[in-house]
Amino acid sequence: MSTTVSRRTVLKSFAAAGAVAVLPRRLSAQPADGRAIVLRYLAAHARPDRGYAFEDQQRSHLTPTFAVIGCYRLLGESVPDQSALIEFVRTHHPRELKKLEQERRIFEWQQIQALRWLGDDAADFRERIKGFTAPLGYLKQYERHGYPIFQSETGVIQSHALLGLPLEALAPAFPRYVTERRRANGSFNNTPSADGGDGHVMNTLWGLQALRTLGLPDEKRAGTIAWLRACQLPNGGFTYQPQPMFGGVDDVAYTRAALRALKLLGGEPANRAACLAWLHSLANADGGFADRPGWLSNPLATFHALDALDALGALDSLNSINRRAPRGRQSLPGNLKVFSALIEAHGNGDAVALASALRIDLWGAKNSRPEWMVRVRALAAEQKVPVQFFVANEEYGTWVDVPGLGTYSHTSDIIAPGDADFGPALGARGEVPAPVSWPEFRERRLKPLGRGRGRLVWQFGENEELVRMFLDDSVERGGFAAISTFHFGNPDFTNSEPFLHRWRGQIPFIGLHDAHGAEPWWWGDMVGGYRTLFLATEPTWDAFLDALKQHRVLAVRRDDASRGELWMHASSPEVADFVREREREWRWWDNPAIARPLVSLVALTPADTLETGRPESGVALRVRWAWKNTPQGFPQTPLAEFVRLTVDGVEVATTVTEKKRPNGNGLADVYRLAMVPTPGRRRATVTVRELATGRLVEQTIEVVV
Repeated sequence: MSTTVSRRTVLKSFAAAGAVAVLPRRLSAQPADGRAIVLRYLAAHARPDRGYAFEDQQRSHLTPTFAVIGCYRLLGESVPDQSALIEFVRTHHPRELKKLEQERRIFEWQQIQALRWLGDDAADFRERIKGFTAPLGYLKQYERHGYPIFQSETGVIQSHALLGLPLEALAPAFPRYVTERRRANGSFNNTPSADGGDGHVMNTLWGLQALRTLGLPDEKRAGTIAWLRACQLPNGGFTYQPQPMFGGVDDVAYTRAALRALKLLGGEPANRAACLAWLHSLANADGGFADRPGWLSNPLATFHALDALDALGALDSLNSINRRAPRGRQSLPGNLKVFSALIEAHGNGDAVALASALRIDLWGAKNSRPEWMVRVRALAAEQKVPVQFFVANEEYGTWVDVPGLGTYSHTSDIIAPGDADFGPALGARGEVPAPVSWPEFRERRLKPLGRGRGRLVWQFGENEELVRMFLDDSVERGGFAAISTFHFGNPDFTNSEPFLHRWRGQIPFIGLHDAHGAEPWWWGDMVGGYRTLFLATEPTWDAFLDALKQHRVLAVRRDDASRGELWMHASSPEVADFVREREREWRWWDNPAIARPLVSLVALTPADTLETGRPESGVALRVRWAWKNTPQGFPQTPLAEFVRLTVDGVEVATTVTEKKRPNGNGLADVYRLAMVPTPGRRRATVTVRELATGRLVEQTIEVVV
């Protein structure tokens, strides 16, 4: 008696086992089955934690999991291991990694929608969603007006409907909020229409869905259809508005939003055939779809592509797609080495000792004074520490206004050689200067920065529509040269902003320290926890710029924030593999040769005006020992304790100085001081005890009085 195994059963068993690299031979021998090819691609993103991840990640995430579930639904297939998947969706809001500074209600909508697709009633979300009865303002230190993020807040409306909650509870705040953001041409955007600016195609879909869900009249149907049709480009794809201000590229998310919105209104694209051909051009050999032709596949882009095909009534065309040929492996020169950089580390205090112990090749000093840069370079040369210091500033007070989206800070994080003229910042901390437009920013800030061999780094932004415009324009014309991932206050920006995965392979990923506090010593958890690695033949500024250009840069993290796991973000698997194969060269954990120091012994004179504890005369010895630190750069819990300080073998007395934090709760600094007792060349040795192991650790320096 023979047993026939269905394709669905085979795929389920392969996904459960994690062995989804190839389909069963019987299936692969059949004529091309477009749905099976996509299913194989989706199954490859299953992880042991029972969710789905972006391709280069081992940790599953809500957003790709949501996208995969949506794809299975569109393909008419059941997701493997559904009960475990329901539990994953229910328990993996991004805030579970770390509480988000700004609440993002779009993630609750993703959870609820995914659960409803899986046949779960999501009833345990009812109480939380019932409390969302008014739009949540965005933090004004990031968007000057505090305008809520439109997709998140209209997601609240859809969440109420999915849970069967009374929509009357949303009145009057939500109906007013939605209608105020509709333009005369029928489109929607993030700001009230009275502020000016055209709509955005993604926000237009959210707005139309909100109107329908709330039962509000739509008197602008014809105008909205015309506006949506005008977003189509000659190549068949759609951009975000008919006459884009900047970054007006074709994109699968824009195309899907336009097609869904047109279908909602009973309209069609101006050129259906070109649109279908463009969607087909996104199909890659791995079975997935890209955001743009020739880009890497990812689960979210695949969901958008399938949903767009469904909106066209063309899912059956999957069988006729001529998929893009596999991308060849990137060939890396054999003479490359792995070097390390910190970006926006401290621009004050004694950074040389940390750079030496942790083998930091390039230290990007955040907002340092020129005299500190001169002094720290001299110290590195004097102590023969092979670290190069460069400028890595966060230019506070710079605000960029984008009509329809809002006025945003955190748009000007720059890196540049320390001795270069890279132009002035457009604002200063504490100022409230007039905002600039993006074209003005490009002219007044980006041009002089480029002339000074500097680059612009993207820090963060939770308004997806805005970030897309900035970063897409950067891909097209240059601009932001890197995207931050690991951060002091957010373990991973791609956790709270998963759409950043869209630019993998297009803009390199880095870690951003964004240093806080007065001393790098009290930033040890961050300095010793994550960094940016780059591949080059030498650790110079020009080599780092070339690595950025060639996408030979990646962000690496392993610390308490990563829960002791090794996290990576790389533009390509070849770069990631190259770095993994050479882990012994750069690994800082469980490695005595590259370890966070437990003690710092520094000799200070009256000339050391930039150092805490300098004496009025003579030579003082300052001792600090390791503590775990707070995210704001304050000592929190000691990792070691002071034992003794000797000069030429004779123990000397020390005095303890403790400085309180500005709010009076906890320490801002703690150290011991001792004066060198007699003139001459002296040998000072400090001993501390590591609290976790009890081992004694010494540091010795020579002092000339």
